Amino acid sequence: MEKNTKIYGLRAVIEAIQANEPIDKVFIQKGLHGSLSKELEGLIRKNGINSSYVPLEKINRLSQNNHQGVVATISPITFHTFETLVDKVLSQKKDALFLLLDQVSDVRNFGAIIRTAECCGVDGIIIPKKGSAPVTGDTVKTSAGAAFKVPIAKVDHIKDAIFYLQSSGVTLVAATEKTNTLLYEVDLKGAVGFVMGSEDVGISPSILKAADHTAKIPMLGEIGSLNVSVACGVFLYEAVRQRNP
Repeated sequence: MEKNTKIYGLRAVIEAIQANEPIDKVFIQKGLHGSLSKELEGLIRKNGINSSYVPLEKINRLSQNNHQGVVATISPITFHTFETLVDKVLSQKKDALFLLLDQVSDVRNFGAIIRTAECCGVDGIIIPKKGSAPVTGDTVKTSAGAAFKVPIAKVDHIKDAIFYLQSSGVTLVAATEKTNTLLYEVDLKGAVGFVMGSEDVGISPSILKAADHTAKIPMLGEIGSLNVSVACGVFLYEAVRQRNP
């Protein structure tokens, strides 16, 4: 069942953070002062929570209630602990399949990716705590409910997740047009993790360098790239094809 996706008020948001609620983002009214606002800001920094300082008009649009200048969006799903998820999956499967999203910021793209991931048997999706699209009601709707079925974990940095997966025996394949290697030339059997980049700039250079392989989809038309959710589907189904000849 989907949870409420917004909480409002300084004390309510502080208590939600302290209770480890899956908060995606906190909106704070610009110019907000006082001891509670300082306490909230400290908790946001300590827990690495995504936040923005916005005008009062934005806060009012987000909530018609007594918001005290603060509104937080909380995820309708419960996030998994990254290391625990990886260790559990790898203890059960030799051909685990993970999906790492580097700054994919569009909610509907994210939902479509989750839906395809569920159809392809992905064992876990890893996203950064900051800069990633939140899991909202729209995400759940676009995913056709798959957001409740595929484990999703948040990490501080995608590069650290790559290193942990590699040390656990997972091969990381990054999707980029900046390579001469076609997707179909990469062996996708065994434990594999795909890295997909943001809609506008793709995968960051440092993450590309950290991956074991880079691969691209052949483009036969005049447009040079696919929507990230479509590209993700092509990569995932190539893994399905290779594993089910």
